[in-house]
Amino acid sequence: MKAVLLILLFLTTLPSIAQQRITLEECYSFIAKNYPLAKQAQLLDAQYALDTEVISNAKLPQLNLDAQATYQSDVIEIPIPNTTVEPLNKDQYRATLSVNQLIFNGGATAAALQLKSAQNRSKQKQLAVNLYQLKQKVNQLYFSILLSQATNALLAAKQKQLQAKLGEVQSGIKYGVILPASDKVLEAELLKLKQQTIAVQSTTASLIATLASSIGHPLDANTRFHQPEIISPLDRQINRPELKLFQFKKEEIESNEVLLAKQNSPKLLGFATGGYGNPGLNMLDNSFQSFYTVGLKLNWKVFDWNANKKQRQSLTITKDIVDTETEAFTLNTNIALDQQEQEIAKIESFITTDLAIINLRKEVLSSADSQLKNGVITASAYITELTNLYADENTLITHKIQLQLAKANYNVLHGL
Repeated sequence: MKAVLLILLFLTTLPSIAQQRITLEECYSFIAKNYPLAKQAQLLDAQYALDTEVISNAKLPQLNLDAQATYQSDVIEIPIPNTTVEPLNKDQYRATLSVNQLIFNGGATAAALQLKSAQNRSKQKQLAVNLYQLKQKVNQLYFSILLSQATNALLAAKQKQLQAKLGEVQSGIKYGVILPASDKVLEAELLKLKQQTIAVQSTTASLIATLASSIGHPLDANTRFHQPEIISPLDRQINRPELKLFQFKKEEIESNEVLLAKQNSPKLLGFATGGYGNPGLNMLDNSFQSFYTVGLKLNWKVFDWNANKKQRQSLTITKDIVDTETEAFTLNTNIALDQQEQEIAKIESFITTDLAIINLRKEVLSSADSQLKNGVITASAYITELTNLYADENTLITHKIQLQLAKANYNVLHGL
């Protein structure tokens, strides 16, 4: 018997155990991890690894294999009579293998690696900015779902009250206290509520499906959406990822300046070439020979018509442009924060007024309820007052959720 009771208890509590619960912060986390753009993080890292490998390979010996066969219309001849030196063949052949080893390039390779690192940081931070900006989309969907669910609950409460009132009215009609057909008015109102409930539930399902697709996490009508209590910061220090992106862009420009400064440094290379051909290095020996050469080579671009200097000046201007973008972003963000603060204050004042209005509406409805029972007013008049009360309660719920949405958007603007 105890086993049967335990099984029944388990089956009864199973739906509540299996019911999914999600929070706003979890939605932020899911969209940052599952949104298609998030895949770019690994792709950028893979690209960076390949780029740095290519640059680092400049330190390794470079091998070149060359082969050629030519036919010349004329060749060098020794203008001495009766000489035993045979003229060169007009058909000539040569195959060489060359090895070049970079010995010194003024730190240009290290500077190129530093630039690639800075570029990768900028790209990764730009991706983070793009994902961060999706938070406001999540806010809009999440709080719209909360509003739809609250509206649905309010409609259910109104329906329950009307059904109870319908029973009272039908009893009053039976005993001649209330006018006939008053119950029809209530029944018609209940049908309207049914329509409104279907519409709200449909909207809720659509919003949940959109949010689920956006965050890449399964959600359904049974999902419990946690009502967050948003706390806005007291200080106005902006902590947006865009500011870090601007800083990384400047560091990228500075790395580019260092690379440009080193590009005109002298480059020292060691080389070795081995080959086989006809003729070889001895031009007087008209036969196939093997040969080799080894040596050092210095390359130094002494003058480039100030091209390098002008490129660095251009980068300085680019850095100034980034500074102006940072200034503009900070200014616009502070303006948006001011506007959001005013919006929060406005909604808070609305909520205070809503509470006062609802208290008055409840008093009016209580009086209408008594008058309906005594046949003083019609059911239509009662429904009017009931609808007014629920409309104001719905307004209160709307303002409360709008307040949390405004605070959530304020935090996103702030950089939390």
